[in-house]
Amino acid sequence: MALSQKAAIQTVLAELFQAQRNARKLADEMAAGPQDVVLSVLIDGIGSARARHQEDERVLELESIAQILGQLPGPRAVDTLIDILGSDESAARHAAGLVLEEVAYERFKEVALGIERALDSLAPDHLALTELPYLLVEIPEPGVLKLVHRFFDHPNEEVVAAAIEASVELGDPASIQKLARLEKDTRLVELDEEDRDDGPEGSVTIGELAKEARLMLETLGPEDRP
Repeated sequence: MALSQKAAIQTVLAELFQAQRNARKLADEMAAGPQDVVLSVLIDGIGSARARHQEDERVLELESIAQILGQLPGPRAVDTLIDILGSDESAARHAAGLVLEEVAYERFKEVALGIERALDSLAPDHLALTELPYLLVEIPEPGVLKLVHRFFDHPNEEVVAAAIEASVELGDPASIQKLARLEKDTRLVELDEEDRDDGPEGSVTIGELAKEARLMLETLGPEDRP
C-alpha cells in the first residue's frame, strides 16, 4: 500500500472515531434531558425511522434510539424497547435485545414488569413476544423461569414454541410438569430449516415440541443444569 493511501485511510479512521465520540456525547446529552420530553421525541423517532424506505437507514435510527432508551429509567422506556424488539428488521431486534438485557442486569424488576405488560397488551402476533423468552434465558435472575412459564399460556403458538425452547435452555426441572400439560396441544408451528433434519415435514405440533422438551429435561442430571 502506498504511503499516501495509508495516510488517507488513517485520516478516515480518525474521523470515524471522532464521529463515534460525538454520537456518544449527543446521546448522553439527550438522555440527560427531561425524561417525558426525551421519551416523546424518541417514540416519534421510531415512527419516522419505520417510515424510511431504506432498510439500513431504518436500522441505524432504531439502533440509535434503543441505545438512548437504555439510559432512561422507568416503564415507558422498557415498553418502547420492547416495541423496537418487535421490529421487522432483525438487526434492530438484536440491538434492542442487547440493550434490554443490559437493563435487566441492573434493573431486572423493571424489565420483568415490562414483559408482563407486553404479554397482557401486545397483539398476539407481535414479534417481540417470540423474542422475549430467548432474551430471558440470558438473564441470571431467579424470577426468569416463572416469566418464561407465563408464555406457555399465550394464544399464539409461535410464542409458546419459543417459550418451550427457552425452558430447555434454562434446564430447570420445574418446567417438566408444565410441559406435560402442553403435550395434547395440536397447534402447528413451522420448523426452521436447520431443525428439519432433511426430512419432508416443515411443521410440528406444540404437543410434540413439549414432549421432546420434557424428555430432554428428564434426562438432565444436576451437573447438566445451567
